[in-house]
Amino acid sequence: MKNDLMKYGLKIYQNPDFFKYSIDSVLLAEFVLINDRCKNIIDLCTGNAPIPLILSKKFSKNIIGVEIQPKIYDLGVKSVKTNQIKNIKLINMDAKDLPLHYNNFFDIVTCNPPYFKVCSTSIINNISEKSIARHEIKINLEDIFCISEKILKHSGSLCIVHRCDRLIELIDLAHKHHFGLRRIQFVYDNDQAPGCMILVECKLLCKDDLKVMKPIYINKYLEEL
Repeated sequence: MKNDLMKYGLKIYQNPDFFKYSIDSVLLAEFVLINDRCKNIIDLCTGNAPIPLILSKKFSKNIIGVEIQPKIYDLGVKSVKTNQIKNIKLINMDAKDLPLHYNNFFDIVTCNPPYFKVCSTSIINNISEKSIARHEIKINLEDIFCISEKILKHSGSLCIVHRCDRLIELIDLAHKHHFGLRRIQFVYDNDQAPGCMILVECKLLCKDDLKVMKPIYINKYLEEL
């Protein structure tokens, strides 16, 4: 099925039996800051490519999206073709193989990764497309930092969205892989709810210089669209 991609005037192909793009991806695409020196952007775990699609409307840069699941990748390809976007290239591959082809190449990495660790108490969906998208079956948080460390240029940015309960782990992994924290933004369902998500930007081979941005309240954000 084909749906509108919120306010962006884009069509996006989705399969409701797998999953649909989420507000997480929209907020991450809006969180990204790009300067004139930036030429190449890559989105890891791109799914059906909502982040590349939104970024293509905002910036005339070269954008690559990487998705390991063939059926989800195919949806992204259909969306790119339908919207006649020329500056997006989608690749069906394991993101962990990227350093073999794109060493120190990108200016920005974006990622809306699987949020949940796999453990003995995990409830894994029987539909593999859903389970791989939600759980760290094919890729985990440290993999994201390890890949980004290799494919980013010096001072390149990793912009990631994740759950608040993974924040300490995220910061530890950023430092382990030589990233400095630059921006963080907390996301809430509403002004009475605890934080549900975090948006984080860190820069490779740079010192911490952290700025905490104004919070986002999803209910108010959606009202303003």
